[in-house]
Amino acid sequence: MNRRSFFHSSARVAAASAVASQLTVRGFAAVASNPGKTAIEFATDEDFWSQVRNEFTTDRTVINMNNGYASPAPRTVQEALRRYTDFTNQGPYHTMVQQLEPKVEAARRMIAEAAGCDPEEIAITRNSSESLEIAQLGINLKAGDEVLTTNQDYPRMLTTFQQRVRRDGIKLKQISFPVPVVSMDDLYNRFEAAITPATKLILLCHITNRTGQIFPVRRICDMAHARGIPVIVDGAHAFNQFPFKISDLNCDYYGVSLHKWTFAPMGTGFLYVKKSRIKETWALMASSERQDDDIRKFEEVGTHPSAIHDGICEAITFNQNIGIERKAARLRYLRDRWANRLAQNPKVKILHNPSPEMSCGIGMFGLVGADGQKLVNALQSKHGIYTAYVPHAEYIGIRITPSVYSTLSEVDYFATAVEKELKLL
Repeated sequence: MNRRSFFHSSARVAAASAVASQLTVRGFAAVASNPGKTAIEFATDEDFWSQVRNEFTTDRTVINMNNGYASPAPRTVQEALRRYTDFTNQGPYHTMVQQLEPKVEAARRMIAEAAGCDPEEIAITRNSSESLEIAQLGINLKAGDEVLTTNQDYPRMLTTFQQRVRRDGIKLKQISFPVPVVSMDDLYNRFEAAITPATKLILLCHITNRTGQIFPVRRICDMAHARGIPVIVDGAHAFNQFPFKISDLNCDYYGVSLHKWTFAPMGTGFLYVKKSRIKETWALMASSERQDDDIRKFEEVGTHPSAIHDGICEAITFNQNIGIERKAARLRYLRDRWANRLAQNPKVKILHNPSPEMSCGIGMFGLVGADGQKLVNALQSKHGIYTAYVPHAEYIGIRITPSVYSTLSEVDYFATAVEKELKLL
């Protein structure tokens, strides 16, 4: 397939999908026709969200309340991925390497625009774990240096530092915080009180993968930098779930999984590295000395599918069409719909703080006098509802994460099923 036939093929795919997408186009256009309508008002506009749902090809025979693990991609992203994959396999050297691979720069630029930072601070990766491990393993630490984090950070990130404890003799200090969280001030004070002269690095979540707690990242970063301590932020669930700019956080490193709330192809993510930190941070896989100051040194993973990262561009555009403020308002509305209802049940304890400052689309509840694992199993086997059982040493919760394609009837059916099963537990 030459360049001309490739684009002719792409045109045929686009034409075939035009009919399926025209309702969505009208739905997005409704935003422009209602300039005075607030995000909160859009959160309950079922006509608008029905058009958004039309862009997803999800299996409606089950109910997915575990979008926090990974999200399905909308139709436009799927089509782009197929288009680029088909073109790849007509080569792959002259198609993928020479033509598709350079397009990663468009993805870098679009991510940087959404994040409010320089494209030369964005490395395209496969997920947030890879992104964060690049930073965690690339920062120079010596025996006795202390890393400060929490005991509710992502297990893989804790494992990474635990390996450095064994290999390099560093110290890992994990602080605890209540569930649900009392206040942003309390979170900040816990970090500040835990810092010692040995503290050389801080890792924290922007929003936790458990209860969906948002942290006062900027305040913690400013406090840490005043003491000469760099900060790594786990933003796996934050990017495109609620509005913010990485450039406003004043962090040194920020890792994201784009296949979560950005709806990008599975196996896409990015790492932000403050430009002044790039040279001193070692790449996870070997890079040459001439790449010391180049953000692309963190992308050296060998041969990889260009089609996947090229599909990021469509995902960024899809989110822009919805609007991040409207998206965040809708996610909070869906979460509150089930949480406010289940909170009335004496066997349920809501474990997230519902304040918009403190959380967004991720919600969690625990059980009083009932087995959470049994409930999760019953919801899946008897009702076709997928949730996430999240045990912790200090609490046990069930994480619920609907998405923009979720219907109100699905959210209500989930709540009804929980109420029904709790009568049997």
